[in-house]
Amino acid sequence: MTRSSPFPPKRRRAWPLILLCAFVIVLAAMVLAGWLALRGSLPQLDGTRAVPLSAPVTIGRDALGVPTVQGDTRGDVAYASGFLHAQDRFFQMDLLRRVAAGEMAALIGPAALPLDRRDRPLRFREHAQAALAALSADQRGLIERYTAGVNDGLRSLRARPFEYWLLRAQPAPWRPEDTVLAVYAMYFDLQYDQVRRVLSRAALRERVPADLLAFLLPETSHWDAPLDGQRPLAQPPAALPAAPPSWLPSTRSAVDAEPEANVLVAGLPGFVSGFAGGGSAVDSMVGSNGFAVDGAHSAHGGALLASDMHLGLSLPNIWYRISLVYPAPEGGERRITGVSLPGTPFVVAGSNGHIAWGFTNSYGRFVDLVELQRDPADPLRYRVPSGGWERAQVIHERLDVNGGASVDLPVVQTRWGPQIVAGERAYALHWVAQDPQATNMNFMRLEGITNVADALHAAQTFGMPTQNFMVADAQGHIGWTLAGPLPRFADANADAEVSGQAAALASMPYLSGTYAGWQGYRTPDAYPVRVDPPAGRIWTANNRTLPLEEVAQIGDAGTDLGARATQIRNDLLALPHAGERDMLAVQTDDRAFWIEYWRRVALDALDARALDGHPQRAEFQRLVQAWDGRADVNAVGYRLVRAFYDSLYEAWFGVLDKQMAAIAPDLSYRAANSRYEATMETLADHRAWIPGGFADWRAFMLDRIDHTIARLPKGTTLEEARWGERNRSTIAHPFARMVPAWLPWVRGWLSAPHDPLPGDINMPRVQARAFGASERFAVSPGREQDGIFEMPGGQSGNPMSPYFLAGHETWVHGDAAPFLPGALVHTLKLVPASAQQAGN
Repeated sequence: MTRSSPFPPKRRRAWPLILLCAFVIVLAAMVLAGWLALRGSLPQLDGTRAVPLSAPVTIGRDALGVPTVQGDTRGDVAYASGFLHAQDRFFQMDLLRRVAAGEMAALIGPAALPLDRRDRPLRFREHAQAALAALSADQRGLIERYTAGVNDGLRSLRARPFEYWLLRAQPAPWRPEDTVLAVYAMYFDLQYDQVRRVLSRAALRERVPADLLAFLLPETSHWDAPLDGQRPLAQPPAALPAAPPSWLPSTRSAVDAEPEANVLVAGLPGFVSGFAGGGSAVDSMVGSNGFAVDGAHSAHGGALLASDMHLGLSLPNIWYRISLVYPAPEGGERRITGVSLPGTPFVVAGSNGHIAWGFTNSYGRFVDLVELQRDPADPLRYRVPSGGWERAQVIHERLDVNGGASVDLPVVQTRWGPQIVAGERAYALHWVAQDPQATNMNFMRLEGITNVADALHAAQTFGMPTQNFMVADAQGHIGWTLAGPLPRFADANADAEVSGQAAALASMPYLSGTYAGWQGYRTPDAYPVRVDPPAGRIWTANNRTLPLEEVAQIGDAGTDLGARATQIRNDLLALPHAGERDMLAVQTDDRAFWIEYWRRVALDALDARALDGHPQRAEFQRLVQAWDGRADVNAVGYRLVRAFYDSLYEAWFGVLDKQMAAIAPDLSYRAANSRYEATMETLADHRAWIPGGFADWRAFMLDRIDHTIARLPKGTTLEEARWGERNRSTIAHPFARMVPAWLPWVRGWLSAPHDPLPGDINMPRVQARAFGASERFAVSPGREQDGIFEMPGGQSGNPMSPYFLAGHETWVHGDAAPFLPGALVHTLKLVPASAQQAGN
């Protein structure tokens, strides 16, 4: 007997349609709610708003959304800057303060716990509170006005930023100390990767004899381009060890490179790279350039400054364009234009009409790892320089977790800093960032400075991650110094005439029983300075800028190879009279001089015998020979030679990298030696380190060429292997990485177009998929109307905003756009609340 349905057949057939309609209605309601939330979190662009000000402030925006903020006092302008930052970029600001404080999991959830475990032991929130208390009344007052603007700007949005809806969280108010935390976030971005470098060098030292260590860690190379003319820094290279290293593959079958992959970025790429900060598992990439030309060598008699600071890229971009206008105390008007860091009330790089300034990372010695010689009977006791023992303190930090239970984090605190563990060893992390000298607000002095000399003196007092500081003034002068704290080392070798082995031991972990560290900090008069050099040009590209006797006092924690600096120097010296567009051409120079050596190595192996019966090799040869030498998007030859070079690295050092990474993630030979290209050139010069199974050097090279061809993506012919296809943009909002693959349109909505991008490592136009110039500008102070500016992304972090990607295509193509904001399209007036009440 069968049981009949209680519903008639027609009704049973209607149920699927009813359910489908219900699903569509619910989905439409969700889409509508999301659309309304996004629309509600857009800022007010026009009209009037009553806020706590001493006098009215006008905020005018141009067609790209770039604001000009004009007020009667610096405090009111700071308030309006905070108001703007909160309305356009609050979620970005929130990430900056949270990553510095180790409080990401409280917002993001359990996925951010590894980041908090790394960052919380530094206890930067406590440091920020102390730094804020130490500021002058004027500086603290300015931050408090900025903070008030941030919180009022956030409250004035009709809906909280969309990220908080998705995270099911409420944005926490901004605190004055959070502005200091934004500076600490930049310390993580610009200096923390030195930990990986020191650990990598320590792992290398444990695996190789002293002579091989000296060879593998050269202190200089022929690529060096110091500021003082063209005097090379290079010393005779360390002797090539006779015996091949133990890690070299002993059989031909073991020589195998990884598939093509872009070099990734260490630090905080693209706003914590989808909430997963820290170092890269492949390699770190550097690329910032800053250079200047004096008035005698410019096209119009005014000094020129070019800046393109390279960082991990995401949406929104790290920088926010702004122009600040307010009365100068000495009379007249101050107008400061450039890029600001949301979370702080200052223009980080730009021009005030009298001076223009920019930065590149200096890579001096700002991080020491101190290996703790621990008591076997009590791991918390460790040797100290006096010969006795000291006991570490254990501090329990609570990590709050959005959507989960809080986590207890025991932090072992030594006299030098928190303990970190790598493999079986424990180290104390001694970092300049933890000292009181690390942060202050002296940066604001640049707003009123009118000449190079005063700007250099001010820079030497800044509390910020220590940078190369380049400045040009309206009188035609140019200058360079280091901005930020410089430790005074007890163990610096003043004459710098060190052996290769001694140089290789630099930046290694110290032993706690003998560690001297640094004894205070240099006074401004002890900083290195260069003003109006004879060449009439200044160039920096994260390279060694100083002669060896001065470098020894500052330290080297991974300065760049120098190929970029050499190319920039040569480009500038080839310009007898440069203009703004000439400076942009240098910034976007994608000629790949660094890889010409490897093109010759590959072509030398492709003789007639090698080509006989091998049509793919013949095609490889044809394409490489025809290549014009640029790393542009259509460059087939560059992509092939780059992959050949990568395959050689993997053959020589791939096994070593795996051995080092087994100790701790991200350790590698590349991380240990920022001049590994020069080491590889030496190996090729000597035709050395041929892995087992190859008859000779030629056979080894042909194998690498065949391997390069075989590793092309399936279905890609050699002629189709264009560089731009490998180097396509993946610049996106962090949430784009969290969107399911079956919603590609949502990912696309949160991402920049996947444009093919020109440029690569070791050339001025450094570019990877999500790393590159975070801004480019070229300007002559006093001639800002002729200046050039471009940056990736747009002003807004809201994908519903017309300013989410406004101006991005200019950056992609390296075009010239105006430095100054354009004609006003929107005007918002902030008026004192009391004045509006009186009017009513």
